[in-house]
Amino acid sequence: MELVGVGTGARRLPDAASPGVADARLLPDEEFAGAWSAIFLPAETKGRLLRTAVAGAHLRAAVPFDALPLHGVVLLTGPPGVGKTTVARGLADKVSRTAVSATAWLFVEIDPHALASSSLGRSQRAVEQLFGTLLHEHASAGPMIVLLDEVETLFTDRIALSMDANPIDVHRAVDAALVGLDRLARRHPDVLIIATSNFPKAIDAALASRADWVFEIPLPDRDARRAILEHTAAAVAAAFPGAAGLLDPHVLGRAADLAAGLDGRQLRKAVAAACAIRPEARGNPDQVTGPDLLAVIAEMGDRS
Repeated sequence: MELVGVGTGARRLPDAASPGVADARLLPDEEFAGAWSAIFLPAETKGRLLRTAVAGAHLRAAVPFDALPLHGVVLLTGPPGVGKTTVARGLADKVSRTAVSATAWLFVEIDPHALASSSLGRSQRAVEQLFGTLLHEHASAGPMIVLLDEVETLFTDRIALSMDANPIDVHRAVDAALVGLDRLARRHPDVLIIATSNFPKAIDAALASRADWVFEIPLPDRDARRAILEHTAAAVAAAFPGAAGLLDPHVLGRAADLAAGLDGRQLRKAVAAACAIRPEARGNPDQVTGPDLLAVIAEMGDRS
């Protein structure tokens, strides 16, 4: 493990080779701060998310678990491409800046797919090691935020599973994850778990009941679509000044109208696709125009 930070804020990061650990860093983090700024949700939604996480941290530190059984779990749901993972990373950064601690906040991102194994018993052992050893050890050193992306992979709905088609190990792994989650909640009130899911109906009901709050991240409305397109176009134009025509207010407004139903990821990729739509531009972003962007978004709308 690597020791990072100085003084009372020093923390040890999990070993990069630890099973299931996709990322680990100290908070606050400037990259994650940028993630929060790049997500275009109604201001009240972002504010409510932050207040919920911070209020939970205060309550869990002062009120006994048996009187107020908060597990420190915030569940973000919504269709693919709306930015749930980006919201989660940005929220982690905002919490660390709001609920300031003498010891630095540790961020750990878990890849549930890395815990799965076709070998009987190994998934359960990997989950037990993650919750019972790794997360417990680091939670004992100070406040921590854990991101469980695509949480339905780890907390699969056991009722929906076929015992014939799925090994008993899957069921045992879910049981182990729930037990580990409960122990973390009781022993470490300064641990926040942010979970994301594209398929909330595939999540085991036992996890859903442990979520302190569920937020649905929707497809962007017109204002959000325009803001996403403008943010992306501005970044492209900063690198390729000839692309400044993408920032024409009329173009952005018309593009936002045409893009109804597209998610944030599709909108950002539409700006890139616009740079390649005309053969004569030869893929040069300096040659992209507003009509190019409108043409691409119209194509995407037709396909959807």
